[in-house]
Amino acid sequence: MKTEAPKKSETVLVTGGCGYIGSHVARQLTDAGHKAIVLDNLSTGFRDLLVRNELLVEGNCGDKDIVTKIIRDHHITTVMHFAASTVVPESVASPIKYYENNVGASLALIGASVGAGVKNFIFSSTGSVYGEAAPVPASEHHRLDPSNPYSRSKMITEVMLQDIAAATGLNYVILRYFNVAGADPEGRQGQKSKSATHLIKIASEVVCGKRKSLSVFGTDYDTADGTGVRDYIHVEDLASAHLAAMTHLTRGGTSDTFNCGYGHGFSVLEVVKSIENVTGKRLEVKLEPRRPGDISSSVADNRKIKEVLGWKPQYDDLTKIVQHAVRWENSLI
Repeated sequence: MKTEAPKKSETVLVTGGCGYIGSHVARQLTDAGHKAIVLDNLSTGFRDLLVRNELLVEGNCGDKDIVTKIIRDHHITTVMHFAASTVVPESVASPIKYYENNVGASLALIGASVGAGVKNFIFSSTGSVYGEAAPVPASEHHRLDPSNPYSRSKMITEVMLQDIAAATGLNYVILRYFNVAGADPEGRQGQKSKSATHLIKIASEVVCGKRKSLSVFGTDYDTADGTGVRDYIHVEDLASAHLAAMTHLTRGGTSDTFNCGYGHGFSVLEVVKSIENVTGKRLEVKLEPRRPGDISSSVADNRKIKEVLGWKPQYDDLTKIVQHAVRWENSLI
């Protein structure tokens, strides 16, 4: 059942709001008449991704004193948590960093939110918590079997949030992202990280002359062409899912978990072909061994988020995703 829009504006704390996804959400919140207060330590975020003059507080989401002060000073009603380390191979090499940042800081943030009286908490999780053995597509009730420290850190935080909510009455929505791609269709925001590992981002850099080649990691997966298959969701649609989640909670909806994806996937080589078709340029592709922690296929069963939150994606089109990503990349030259 579709939830109605809130009758009043909400004041939302957006952690990691200067990052790729958080900045899109902050802008959509502001455009919808809400107030976004962004907390970011700018270690990987960028001030100029805040395009609606959202208030920025520099700091760490794991700092309970800062979080408590923001919540009380601005009468925060909802927290949206995006601040996390997200690179799978790095998590395999540096698990301590990932558990400190993704689990330890999240626990501190949740604790401060509860202590300061926040009602609603929306958490950015990942579809990779399902693991290699998950069906394609994977639904929310499938058992979790994450294959790397990044995914496990997200699973642990999900469990912490559920346990704390059960004991305190905090309301939550967990959104399990599949592969986020694209950029703001109007060219105001996009992926800026220089160390990004996302396929479409890297391919866009190759097209724009920022990289010489694109590495394809793994050609022996159990897929149609041997390369990994992923469900690519446009960042604009993902951002709108957060507003739908907030609407659900502010209208008295129960705490829940939802997949964020389109319900179908593309292989790495299919994405490469799409980029070549869109740009008219041939990419230099290097075939490499599998990366640690990667799985063969990851596709969302998205029926639940559509039915419960009334979410209606607007950009379920790989060509559009690629066009927006390449246009954004060109704007950074």
